[in-house]
Amino acid sequence: MPNRVPRRVGVATVFAVVAGAAFLGFLVLPMLGLLIRIPPGELLARLKNPLIVQALRLSVVTSLASAVAVFVLGLPLAYLLAMRAFPGKRLLEVLIDLPMVLPPTVAGVGLLLAFGRAGLAGRAAAAVGITIPFTTLAVVLAQMFVAGPFLINSARAGFEEVDPAYLRAAATLRASPGYAFFRVVLPMSLPSLIGGAAMTWARALGEFGATITFAGNLPGRTQTMPLAVYEALQSDLDAAIALSVILLVVSFSLLLALRSARITRPRVG
Repeated sequence: MPNRVPRRVGVATVFAVVAGAAFLGFLVLPMLGLLIRIPPGELLARLKNPLIVQALRLSVVTSLASAVAVFVLGLPLAYLLAMRAFPGKRLLEVLIDLPMVLPPTVAGVGLLLAFGRAGLAGRAAAAVGITIPFTTLAVVLAQMFVAGPFLINSARAGFEEVDPAYLRAAATLRASPGYAFFRVVLPMSLPSLIGGAAMTWARALGEFGATITFAGNLPGRTQTMPLAVYEALQSDLDAAIALSVILLVVSFSLLLALRSARITRPRVG
């Protein structure tokens, strides 16, 4: 047998491994610091605290409501961006992505000026007796604003991956656009839609800056888990750690389930 020449490890490979390990340690260390600080028994005991239960329930309910609202309202927009070319499309894409880079407190101020009593839309709402700021509805709107781009971008990517040949075949068979969407486009884009919905929910669950600016921090009404962590940090470090660990576990479980799920595109034809 011919002698095999040992493969040399280049400097670039060594640097990549060391740099990657250093950055991974940087990401893991804060999470590890949270997990080793509080015993599981104490964490379970903290879950019996009524304020924590209220904040957790409010976070779950509002984040799910905002994710559903974004899914229903954002899906048509994602489909339009994926399937149509029109003037101003690039500007629309920038506007959709803007909440992802906008400071959350700036988003909260913008929401307050738009939906406050003297705001652009708040004035009309106040005229019919609807007050939005510092209510649970304000929490949902803040979450929708910051989390919406995740669903739209993911859904758009999924729609763009659908082979146009399938749509042409559906048109040849005289399928209506609605039928083609629900029977061809939607099933084939399902992995991207589920992934986008999950990321939207996770982002809404962790929203803080826009929420505290627009909805306030009222226990049982607008105080979500991130806001409860902030308040507890002022007086009870152990409670803040317990709340942080709960959010960490929920987020980790959600992402792990998303990565582990094997959702394949259905075959057409």
